[in-house]
Amino acid sequence: MFKRFIIKDLKQWSERTKRKPLVLRGARQVGKTTVIKMFSGEFDQYIDLNLENPEERNIFREDASFKDILSAIFFTKGFEKQDRKTLIFIDEIQNSPRAVNLLRYFYEETPELNVIAAGSLLETLISRQISFPVGRVEYLPVYPCSFPEFLTALGEKLSLDILTQIPVPGYAHDKLTKLFREYTIIGGMPEVLESYTKNRDVVALSRIYESLILTYLDDVEKYARNDTMVKVIRHIIKSSFFHVASRIKFAGFGNSTYKSREVSEAFEVLQKAMLVKLIHPVTNLKLPIKENFRKSPKLQLLDTGLVNYFSGMQKDLFVSSQLDEVYEGRIAEHIVGQELRAISKSLLESLSFWTREEKHADAEVDFIRKYDGLVIPIEVKSKTSGRLRSLHQFMDKVDHQFAVRVYSGKLKVEKTRTLSGKSYYLLNLPFYLVHQIDAYLKLMIQDPMKINN
Repeated sequence: MFKRFIIKDLKQWSERTKRKPLVLRGARQVGKTTVIKMFSGEFDQYIDLNLENPEERNIFREDASFKDILSAIFFTKGFEKQDRKTLIFIDEIQNSPRAVNLLRYFYEETPELNVIAAGSLLETLISRQISFPVGRVEYLPVYPCSFPEFLTALGEKLSLDILTQIPVPGYAHDKLTKLFREYTIIGGMPEVLESYTKNRDVVALSRIYESLILTYLDDVEKYARNDTMVKVIRHIIKSSFFHVASRIKFAGFGNSTYKSREVSEAFEVLQKAMLVKLIHPVTNLKLPIKENFRKSPKLQLLDTGLVNYFSGMQKDLFVSSQLDEVYEGRIAEHIVGQELRAISKSLLESLSFWTREEKHADAEVDFIRKYDGLVIPIEVKSKTSGRLRSLHQFMDKVDHQFAVRVYSGKLKVEKTRTLSGKSYYLLNLPFYLVHQIDAYLKLMIQDPMKINN
């Protein structure tokens, strides 16, 4: 199995003196359990509990004290309580409300232990009987593999190393562009990448894509509150691939007869499960940014590879020379959204886009990013040429001079003007550098033209 970059975050968590039990949050099949097994090599003792196992779940009896439960954990798993660096991993913790509640005691009474919990959040987050102890745990999101992790899986060490050079050398552009297209086609689900690294055969991945989606469909009955919600959620999962990176309406979503409230509640559950993300618009451009939940959101799914497979877009991506020629540019926008989510370390950090809805003057910028007190617009334009009307309108409304276009061309900064005459710096960022966007924003703000050297 290839190394995941989240291991670095886990090490930083483990080294903190004021460490709280860590709860990994992510959709099923994004590699939470595998990541912890990798991380366990950092410890003298590794105790793993899977609470789908009745025997291990019964350790957390309601009538037992925390001290007795802790002793039972060590005894059952064949370890002695010693002054050694110990990691306890509680998987599928949603199966025991008692185990969830006891996380606070790990924090208060045994701070020397490293405790990580994970679970099938499809069930966990909507259960009214389960709530994580406030202020006694911390969270870390786990997403599908990013482009750098994709390169790691493929053994592309030279490509991975050159991405760390800022600015990246121009001679690397063609190869990195080709590799990013490969990543865009298959996506970042760990099981998919693990299989792909063995034979580079996209056709052979069909079984895995279908297995993944069937797993999500089978899970619906576990967390839907009633039969109607089961039907609505299954409909959304099957229909959502055809609505990515576009604004949606809840009422009648996916050519259905479902009511707005039914669809809205189902989307809320799927968001908590981290299978989908509704990206809401903002209309104001001053911090703090406030999303407008009354306006239609855009739809972001867990993984672009799943979108390509189930929407039938894989073939088009193979033969197209430009990402924005496929699916009206929605695949290009979706993979950028996926990369922006992957670099986030906080569950509170959300994607959003800017819109202006005025008669005869509509405008929309694909993403906005808060950086160093600035609201930075990000426009996704796969082609090296194209109008930037919405970006110009955005820049006329802010009091800074920095904008980003993500595209298929080479890295460069150019000085341009809005139609009203305001000059600003436009960072033209290749798709393969989206994961490094903050580093390039920092350099552009400090010395814009240095990027062109």
